Amino acid sequence: MSRPAKHSLTLQGHRTSVSLEQEFWRAFCAIARERGQAINQLAVEIDGTRPEDTGLATAIRLFVLADLQARLAARE
Repeated sequence: MSRPAKHSLTLQGHRTSVSLEQEFWRAFCAIARERGQAINQLAVEIDGTRPEDTGLATAIRLFVLADLQARLAARE
């Protein structure tokens, strides 16, 4: 797995950045494409549902993991 790198996002008009490993960033972007959403839109959704004590980068990683788990469960 790669080292985290900063990626820029715009959430409701505010610029921010998240540090994510390339593997998580690619998966996040792929999920957004599959849903027909811009990455900023998906980030806003994730940001709106994360607990206050959870950072956005962690919330994105958990979202990607949950998506993978759902796909695996659907195969069973």
